[in-house]
Amino acid sequence: MGQDYESTPDVVDAVVRASRALVGITVSALASVSDEVTLPQLRTLGVVTLEGPQTVSALAERLDVHASTMTRMCSRLVARGLVVRTPSSVDRREVVIELTAQGQGLVDVVMEKRRREIDAVVRRMTPEDRARVVSALELFSEATGDTVDAAAEPMTASLHAIAPPVPEEVGHHKAR
Repeated sequence: MGQDYESTPDVVDAVVRASRALVGITVSALASVSDEVTLPQLRTLGVVTLEGPQTVSALAERLDVHASTMTRMCSRLVARGLVVRTPSSVDRREVVIELTAQGQGLVDVVMEKRRREIDAVVRRMTPEDRARVVSALELFSEATGDTVDAAAEPMTASLHAIAPPVPEEVGHHKAR
């Protein structure tokens, strides 16, 4: 599909720098609510926002953590009023984690702050540079298999940055 790996270190370095900048923006946006949640907790809230109510085991698998770790995390989120546990309609031995209005509000605040910070960075670029960034990032996203349409679903696209989708064909670890 193009060049061999030896010819891409500059591209890899540039993507790593951009990724580091975006993580910095996410951390900055999270700082506004850092007394309420950690980044892993925000990722959990992001998965529930994106994919709807989830069992603890499904969340653990999705985020590639041990089920007991996810149980403790959900307990903390319940204690903060950000999620609730409800009995599963499929298996009464399981509980489903659902976002509360307060939890959704927190996710919305962080995502909006993140979007504003990214917008401020983008506004410092020339229109030509912005067009090149859009083109490059679209190519990058397509190469990863990401199919989120940021123009149609801006909040979903923002959440994918925190809790990226795990393609089923890519092996990921089951909750241990």
